[in-house]
Amino acid sequence: MTARTMLTRVHPVLAPRALSATARAATATLTLAVLAACGGEPAPEDAPAAAATLDTATLAAEAVQIAGFTLDTVRQRPWQTSVSAPGRLELDPSALETIGSITEGRITHVTVRVGDRVAAGQALVMIHSHEIMDARSRYAAATAQVAAKEAERDLARTAADRARRLFDNKAMSVADVERADVARKVALANYEEAVAERDRAKALIEHLAGLGPLPAGADEHDVIIRTPIAGVVTSREAQPGTVVLPGTPLITVGNPDRLQIGMYLPEQSAAGVQPGATVRYALTEAPTERYDAVVTRVAPTVDTLSRTVAVVAQLRGRTTVRAESFVQADIEGKGTAPTLVVPASAIQAMQGDTVVILSEPRGEGMYLKAVPVRVGRRTTDRVELLGGVPAGTVVVARGAAIAKAELLKRRGGGE
Repeated sequence: MTARTMLTRVHPVLAPRALSATARAATATLTLAVLAACGGEPAPEDAPAAAATLDTATLAAEAVQIAGFTLDTVRQRPWQTSVSAPGRLELDPSALETIGSITEGRITHVTVRVGDRVAAGQALVMIHSHEIMDARSRYAAATAQVAAKEAERDLARTAADRARRLFDNKAMSVADVERADVARKVALANYEEAVAERDRAKALIEHLAGLGPLPAGADEHDVIIRTPIAGVVTSREAQPGTVVLPGTPLITVGNPDRLQIGMYLPEQSAAGVQPGATVRYALTEAPTERYDAVVTRVAPTVDTLSRTVAVVAQLRGRTTVRAESFVQADIEGKGTAPTLVVPASAIQAMQGDTVVILSEPRGEGMYLKAVPVRVGRRTTDRVELLGGVPAGTVVVARGAAIAKAELLKRRGGGE
């Protein structure tokens, strides 16, 4: 007598095709009881009808490989507040130089455009100005004055020496020697004053024209604006023909390799963020590629209008990102008491239950089991466990949704 015939005679209502998933499990138990009562041999322990229970599955090696599961472990670690916020990549202000006009005049040439790389001392803007014309005129006059005072100094020195010799020969009085010596000192002082005036005029020309040769198209009446640092031109306000005053911004040069992230966090979210906190960010147009940064500054005050706190993070290492790009950043806040955590991808909702999928090796295959858990705090990449599984439990992280689908299929009675 077969098990199906025996089961039908015992309880003819439990027809196999009309059974639900729960009823089939009861049917299997009843079948074993009937077989035992009739002296039959039960099915082996590894037979699917006896071993398969709800929310468990054993996958073959090929299925595991296709699913691409990644396993992780329930860990005991300090919980860190994680804040997710949009940000903007900007040049580090310490590596940014806004170059303004140093004179009043009219711009005649602008030699660079936005995006051009420049070397330190390179000419950027030429301004026609009367100030440098006056400076060159004063320099010429001061040079001539130095020559005249030098001659007077030499003459006074010679006269003083002669007066000293005549005094030694009893041919000149002490008063005459003293007058000659005073004249020598006055001539020397006049000479040094003339040299200082010449140097001042020369320094003014160097300030207005800079060191180095004049660029193409410039003349001696042009003030040359040069960059003090090497970098890339990030903005250009100077336009030929424009009249400018001292201090008018002309060109901005920055180091493109020194970038930082500017963020504004809600007042409550910023409470656990401190300098040194780790930041993981991704460009909005490439969310799968993530980079590292570290918080360097947290504003000590809250913005009175937006109730946000400004946070700045410095990028780590060299990247290919560009300034003024928008990013989505995740900031790890200050750590608290240890708690159980799992990757956020390991948490699954399964027909009203919150579960994790446990994993155990079965030869080259894998045994899966859904276990209900209680969860607490969440971040973008991890979840706090309040109960359900102990530390050290191996769970499915990547591919947990695929494992859940397989268990749901078996819960619904699918093969």
